[in-house]
Amino acid sequence: MNRLFPSLIRGLRRAALALGLALPMWASAQIAAPEVAARAYLLLDVNANQVLAARDPDTTVEPASLTKLMTAYLVFQALHEKKLGLDQMLTVSERAWRTGMTDASRMYIQVGTQVKVEDLIKGMIVQSGNDATVQLAETVGGSLEGFVAMMNRQAQAFGLKTTQFKNPEGLPAPGHVSTARELSVIAARLLIDFPAEAKYYTIKEFSYGKITQQNRNLLLWRDPTVDGLKTGYTDAAGYCLIATAKRDFPAGPRRLVAVILGAASKEARATEAQKLLNWGYSAWDAVKLFDAKQPIARADVWKGTQSSVQLTSLTPVVVTVPRGDAAKLQTQLTRTDPLLAPLAVGQKLGTLKVTNGRQVVAELPLTVAEPVPLAGLFGRMWDGLRLMIK
Repeated sequence: MNRLFPSLIRGLRRAALALGLALPMWASAQIAAPEVAARAYLLLDVNANQVLAARDPDTTVEPASLTKLMTAYLVFQALHEKKLGLDQMLTVSERAWRTGMTDASRMYIQVGTQVKVEDLIKGMIVQSGNDATVQLAETVGGSLEGFVAMMNRQAQAFGLKTTQFKNPEGLPAPGHVSTARELSVIAARLLIDFPAEAKYYTIKEFSYGKITQQNRNLLLWRDPTVDGLKTGYTDAAGYCLIATAKRDFPAGPRRLVAVILGAASKEARATEAQKLLNWGYSAWDAVKLFDAKQPIARADVWKGTQSSVQLTSLTPVVVTVPRGDAAKLQTQLTRTDPLLAPLAVGQKLGTLKVTNGRQVVAELPLTVAEPVPLAGLFGRMWDGLRLMIK
């Protein structure tokens, strides 16, 4: 186990661009979080993929209209795969219309009429229309049941263990459940995988059929750095909100996601989400240790055409630490020796662990930066002899 260049870490406080979910979601507990009036909550730093604070993040909850984040993910995926077009006209089904007739959010689309896909997307996101959501789901999935199956397969692909979907809109149904942690994963993946489509979550109001409805995310009016995402409410779930903000710092932008579940009112869920976001930005620093594919270490290689190989990370190495603690970070590399050729680019050869004192804040794979073919017969024999006496 080798310590890697701790001096490089000092003074680095540059936020990184969204790095995806390459790192485990390490929880951070060095700073006391503010009191949050909700049944469960979680604050995620998307750049570093670190949970900065949480309470009951793995408790099973009813997700209500937060369900529509997964529906939107699959709709955006269909757009990118050219299976759906923004200008495509869809004929409203009776099932979609009837879902909208329940005592819940709706876009007010009428059965048998034609509606543009982009309008349905706005109706689903801005107005939280259950009718628009069902119409999109039926189109993308071939049927409502087919779409729900797609939702659950995608949840499994994300590595979610608790989340189960029974419908695309979030109306109460037995077994329709998730957790604060898993909802944060869905939100982060939506922001990272479909950054262009995330613009729909910034829209403050949308009109359809001469009916104008406002976005229920109150933070869109209060904080110019908040650009999404979704509200939800049922009697069982209480008032829920997943809010995200992107704030610029001298060293670069940072994105946080706050998940509030089971607040007492619309006002409370907005207030508590704002509290978490402000705390996350003021109490924590983002530190970028390495760029994507930047050389991190060099390891000895045996029986290859070269004697060593560069190790790197396929994604930027970004961690979040309590403000002022960047100099305390250390990195450790573990790998299985001896490393034997042939080696291919991208092959995992070790693990980089980032610690802040005794706490592990990130752990990610290191991969081969350059190919190492097998050496000739003599070279392999010579290295084999050297390994025997090593």
